[in-house]
Amino acid sequence: MTDPADPVLQVRDLNIRFSQEGAVTHAVRGVSFDVGRGETVALVGESGSGKSVTALSTVELLPGSARIEGSAKFGGRELVGASEKTLREIRGNDISFIFQEPMTSLNPLHTIEKQLGESLALHQGLSGQKAHARIVELLDQVGIPDPEMRLKSYPHQLSGGQRQRVMIAMALANGPELLIADEPTTALDVTIQAQILDLLQELKEERGLSMLFITHDLTIVRQIADRVCVMKDGEIVETGPTAQIFDNPQHPYTRMLLEAESIGGPTPVPEGAETVAETKDLRIWFPIQRGLLRRTVGHVKAVNGATLSVRKGETLGIVGESGSGKTTLALAIMRLIGSDGPIVFLGREIHELKGRGMRPLRADMQIVFQDPFGSLSPRMTVEEIIAEGLGIHANLSRREKHDKVAAIMREVGLPPETMHRYPHEFSGGQRQRIAIARAMILQPKLVVLDEPTSALDMTVQVQIVELLRELQRKHGLAYLFISHDLKVVRALSHKVMVMQKGDVVEAGPVDQIFDRPQTDYTRQLMAAAFGKRAGSAA
Repeated sequence: MTDPADPVLQVRDLNIRFSQEGAVTHAVRGVSFDVGRGETVALVGESGSGKSVTALSTVELLPGSARIEGSAKFGGRELVGASEKTLREIRGNDISFIFQEPMTSLNPLHTIEKQLGESLALHQGLSGQKAHARIVELLDQVGIPDPEMRLKSYPHQLSGGQRQRVMIAMALANGPELLIADEPTTALDVTIQAQILDLLQELKEERGLSMLFITHDLTIVRQIADRVCVMKDGEIVETGPTAQIFDNPQHPYTRMLLEAESIGGPTPVPEGAETVAETKDLRIWFPIQRGLLRRTVGHVKAVNGATLSVRKGETLGIVGESGSGKTTLALAIMRLIGSDGPIVFLGREIHELKGRGMRPLRADMQIVFQDPFGSLSPRMTVEEIIAEGLGIHANLSRREKHDKVAAIMREVGLPPETMHRYPHEFSGGQRQRIAIARAMILQPKLVVLDEPTSALDMTVQVQIVELLRELQRKHGLAYLFISHDLKVVRALSHKVMVMQKGDVVEAGPVDQIFDRPQTDYTRQLMAAAFGKRAGSAA
């Protein structure tokens, strides 16, 4: 790494205000930092701290409602207030971006070759065979297997990790000096995340790239950053070398972020706790049908013989990459999709029950989804959302429903006086509390938690985990906890089941799985999740 005193990007006293309908929001306040040549600087903070706005402002990619003051110099050239011609020369050439969700950044109607070719034609004037050869070279460099075969693919035909590799190829196409990566691994499985971080590190070292890395994941910061800037409410509250920030944080907010990584463990399961749900060799195969007569020519083997049990007051963590069968298994246990093999719930075999036969049991099994904003109706008040299940499973007066909603809102940490508001009026953490309240008001015995913390900031994650632990202790709830965040799985689970491509590859007590994994796949997951360099596989 070259001397950080020779900055490729120099930001001084940056202030950003947004004006909307007469109201002014001061989003970034007096921010100053440098990114040295060959250096990786991490901007760290929770949602709304101003990280992404700061990065986008450097090349004036903010909407027209933004007013930018201060200075952002790239290689000594002032970018704040620069002409559109100057900015066009720098964007994509000298400074490139990688965004969080490649599916929103890639055009779904164009092939990978066309999208990469547009960038090469615009900035380098390459076309025809020269462009084709350069695109194949770029895809090969970022680890896309059989790059020649992938040129005619559309974004939806690639995996999440492959789409992010294409985005990195587009960012590198014109040989930038500075790469701005805005949460580039947040939407990826832990093993794919590790591969992408390894790739970025390799490319940085090979090309002498500078990198501004925006994230809320401190494990990633430890792995990839040379220096850290911690942001809160639009200001940088602490900055310094990565080791110094982690070993000797000075600001209370930095200490709070670091403490959020250590979120304890679950309450022990009471002795003699009864089994709430169990399965034996549960199989979920989806038929592949072809031809006019829709003959079955094969099966998608979503789950292959899963055996599990979960007791009152116990959490079974189900982990694995996307497509491993985690959610499919949970939906089958709740009898929301068909399956083969026995399912026993509260001592009763339910695998052959359908529709009306399951209805009396529905109140006893509830689910909390990953994205509370997507699972809460925007047209219903919080009171209507939480009370919806009572209208089906309980015969109560309006007053009784109101009182029950108020009681469960207090229990999950929401002020009852807000029950007449709508979901968009709440923060992400509050919306997840609403979703939890909706599930808990029916006093279930089994709750499926499908990635309930993945969309939340770290400090909010801690609050939700503590809430779930308290509700479990108080009500003896059995949880099936589905997640790819292994730190949260360890904090909440008593037992863990590891799934890969529909198979259960390992299962046992949480300490055994985390500390003494028996299979290569589990060891790979652990290495990726806890920041040990596991090596990269395409």
